[in-house]
Amino acid sequence: MFAKVIVAATILGQLSCRASFALAETTEKRLNNGLAQCNAASAKYALATANSSVSLGLKDLGYQYVNIDHCWSSQSRNSTGYLVPDPTKWPNGIKAVTDQIHGMGLKFGLYGCAGTKTCAGYSGSQGYEVKDAQTLASCGTCSSPAGSTQTWYAKMRDALLSVNKPIFFSMCQWGRDNVWTWGADYGNSWRMSTDIWNNWASVVRIGSAAAGISQYAAPGGFNDLDMMGIIAINQDPLGKAATYFRPKGAPAPVSGQLYPYWAGPLSDGVVIGLVAANVSQTLSVSFSDVPGLGAGTFNWVEYYYTGRSGSGTSVSFSLGSHDMAVVKVTNPSATVPAPTAAPTSATAAHYGQCGGISWTGATACESPYTCQVSNDYYSQCL
Repeated sequence: MFAKVIVAATILGQLSCRASFALAETTEKRLNNGLAQCNAASAKYALATANSSVSLGLKDLGYQYVNIDHCWSSQSRNSTGYLVPDPTKWPNGIKAVTDQIHGMGLKFGLYGCAGTKTCAGYSGSQGYEVKDAQTLASCGTCSSPAGSTQTWYAKMRDALLSVNKPIFFSMCQWGRDNVWTWGADYGNSWRMSTDIWNNWASVVRIGSAAAGISQYAAPGGFNDLDMMGIIAINQDPLGKAATYFRPKGAPAPVSGQLYPYWAGPLSDGVVIGLVAANVSQTLSVSFSDVPGLGAGTFNWVEYYYTGRSGSGTSVSFSLGSHDMAVVKVTNPSATVPAPTAAPTSATAAHYGQCGGISWTGATACESPYTCQVSNDYYSQCL
């Protein structure tokens, strides 16, 4: 059994019913090397990611965290019990890298383990919480013992508070011990399930589970669906999560299946999600059936699937299997911003995307990198 934490560089204030972590009024937008191999936990990778965030326009879209997963340290602690950056991966130390990343206007995050060993067998933080908090703060979880994960995270929370720096505390123990019921007292976000994989079953598993715990999300603490997020919506300052709703005449939700109809409140309206979970279909909904709306005419814009906008008393979309429409609805007097595409440049930076089915961005790479095909949907500058 495993548990890990990500501490993103830069916890202030007293703890109340929700942990007062200064950097978490909205969900974290981060670039993470967690799907790469251990050798990616390096200065070279961190700086390449930061530079790509700037050159590709991701920083301007709010992606402010560059997070490094496990394998960044040497496998053993030093003689005084502190973690030491791997000198091969970080020849000038981590602080030199974080200074450069901070100089770009970005933040930096490092992985830590609440147990005895990380996922790759490196030293965990159990028994070293204060020392590791000091190390993490100065820089910028896996093999776990028996017992409640709540105890582990309490120790690390208190240790992070003791260093008196603003820190985003991202907890990952894969939904154990009903973490959503207590996570807000300990950190800024908490994984509520096991990892997502590149298959539809993962989306169904995580999405169907998230629907039942939406009430636990609020500014300062959020359910983490492991890379399942819609940026135009999850940065809303109200910080509320969407969940299922049942329109008139629709079948009841079935446990473990992804329901077609979702809705949630926004600071300036309501978001509606329509999901074609298994087959192509046309999904329609009357605004009078949507929580937070009611009878009447509303403005709407679809952010995710078509980019369409309009006004009326209902919406309808023809969706392919596994597709989703995400509709923001406001009252007629409100101004609804049109969806915008991410900026692209003529050439992609190192590690940037340069091709793939439906890709409309840069297809050439900055010298000396070349565009290399990973699969039909993704090519990368390497």
